[in-house]
Amino acid sequence: MRVRAHPGPRPAELAPSGGGDAADPPESTTAYQAIVHAFNQHPDQAFRVRELHELLGVPTDDPCMTVTRSRLGHLTRLGFLIQPGRGRYQKRT
Repeated sequence: MRVRAHPGPRPAELAPSGGGDAADPPESTTAYQAIVHAFNQHPDQAFRVRELHELLGVPTDDPCMTVTRSRLGHLTRLGFLIQPGRGRYQKRT
């Protein structure tokens, strides 16, 4: 039996719901939603991975930043982000 891989969420599906009620507690927010929310709050600012981690209050150790780099690359390939310079990511406007 073959299992097809799910292609993943599209940028519109990544945006936070904004509801914030008891049915959607803050701790259930995914890493992708937190990243997208940060870029939505600062659409004209380009972030380095370390700056994004500091903004989100996420550890800045190398393994964590490597995972975030991968997620930012995925969001770039989906067309949600652009890279205005090497190692910098910004929301596509």
